[in-house]
Amino acid sequence: MSVRELVVLGTASQVPTRHRNHNGYLLRWDAEGILFDPGEGTQRQMLRAGVAAHDLDRICVTHFHGDHSLGLAGVIQRINLDQVPHEVTAHYPRSGQRFFDRLRYATAYRETVRLTEAPVDADGTLAVTPSYTLEARRLSHPVESYGYRLVEPDGRRMLPGRLAAHGIAGPDVGRLQREGALRGVTLDEVSEVRRGQRFAFVMDTRLCDGVHALAEGCDLLVIESTFLDEDRRLAEDHGHLTAGQAAAAARDAGVRHLVLTHFSQRYPEPEAFERQARAAGFAGELTVARDLQRVPVPKRG
Repeated sequence: MSVRELVVLGTASQVPTRHRNHNGYLLRWDAEGILFDPGEGTQRQMLRAGVAAHDLDRICVTHFHGDHSLGLAGVIQRINLDQVPHEVTAHYPRSGQRFFDRLRYATAYRETVRLTEAPVDADGTLAVTPSYTLEARRLSHPVESYGYRLVEPDGRRMLPGRLAAHGIAGPDVGRLQREGALRGVTLDEVSEVRRGQRFAFVMDTRLCDGVHALAEGCDLLVIESTFLDEDRRLAEDHGHLTAGQAAAAARDAGVRHLVLTHFSQRYPEPEAFERQARAAGFAGELTVARDLQRVPVPKRG
């Protein structure tokens, strides 16, 4: 049975707290696992969340500030220690290649796994698989930063009433799906488009075109909200979003489920983030993320 869910490993921004680890997020997408922004302590948080090195197929780093990347060294070494049997692909800004190299080879260890480096240097498609297309968009932060987006291919939903009206049943349904037509009946006449699911991961950034492009039509959007609205000037100065800004972007993009995360240590309680997100007009499902929380990708409408 396929599983599509977000496993939250950490929700702190620059400084971890007693209750918030540095960043780390695992997206389970059917048989694949994609690890986003492994900050310091990610390896331990994976253990606490029941996530194994064998679960990782891709690592996506938005940028090379420490709270988003210092955990890379431990994660990469754990992948090799556990002798993960499949290739693991790492995406990260090409401008940070020197940081990736330092983290990958921070200490001595035995390399046993094929880790493919696939740096990002422009907006566009990074990978195409049978279950998703992975895309990147440039964000606005003091260092080069990219957000990531997964788009599932559209499928077809068969309509039982129309199939019955045309006398199509049993093995003939599969034949019609494969061939596109059967006894003068086309696939379009007895089915409808089933829109593929969409997921986006948006970390440190000001509002910009990349935020809106990544969020557009998402079923699940994970987005930073480092500051509350009253600290909007701080957010702008440091290249971040407020809760209200993140929620407004999600509202305008038609997001179904919004996950706010990456909270500054200046805010000990999360309730204000939810209040400001609702005040900004976001009416969909809303999660103010907690460490070790699991958030399912919404079922198709």
